[in-house]
Amino acid sequence: MNHATIEKNVGLLAVLIAVAISFGGLAEIVPLMYHAQAITPVPGLKPPGALELAGRDIYVREGCYNCHSQMIRTLSFETARYGHYSVAGESVYDHPFLWGSKRTGPDLARVGGRYSDDWHRVHLQNPRDVVPESNMPAYPWLAENKLDAATVESHMRALRAIGDPYTDEALKSVASAVENKTEADALVAYLQSLGRHAPKE
Repeated sequence: MNHATIEKNVGLLAVLIAVAISFGGLAEIVPLMYHAQAITPVPGLKPPGALELAGRDIYVREGCYNCHSQMIRTLSFETARYGHYSVAGESVYDHPFLWGSKRTGPDLARVGGRYSDDWHRVHLQNPRDVVPESNMPAYPWLAENKLDAATVESHMRALRAIGDPYTDEALKSVASAVENKTEADALVAYLQSLGRHAPKE
C-alpha cells in the first residue's frame, strides 16, 4: 500500500491516524504507570491524618490552589525564598496533586511551621489584619462550620482503596480527631503539615 492510496482513502487515513496516536499515547502513559509505583515517600512522610485531610479538602473546595502553588522549582531565586525544590516523594499521598503554577499569593509548599496557628486563624478571618497589602479574600465562615466525621472517614476509606496506607485504627480515630473542630481548624492543620518532611538544603 503506497502513500497516495492512503491519502485518497479518507476512512483508511482516519484509522491509521488513530492507530498512530494510540501507539504514541501508550508509549508515554504505560512507563509512567510503572514509574508511579516505584516512587517512595520522602523519609518520615505519612498520609495526612483526619484533621489534615479534612483541611486539604477545604483547601480544594475553596479554590486556594488557584492563587497558591505548592511546587518550588529548581530556580535559584525560588529556592532562596522557599527552600529546597519540590521532589516527587513529597506528593506521594496527594490526590489530586496541587502543584500549580499560578502565584497570586506565595507558594505554600514549605509554609508548615513558618507561622503560628493563631496567625493562620487571623489570616483566614481577615488577611489584611496580618498582611495589610494582601488581596486574598476573607474566609470567616470557616470558623463557624463544623467538620463531619462521616465524610472524612469515607474519604480516608476511598484513599485506602487506591493504596494509601490508612490503618483500621486510623479510621476508628476519625470521630475523636475531628470532634468539635471547625473547618478553620482543619485548614490550619493542613497548612501546618506542608513541607514538614521536605529535603534539607
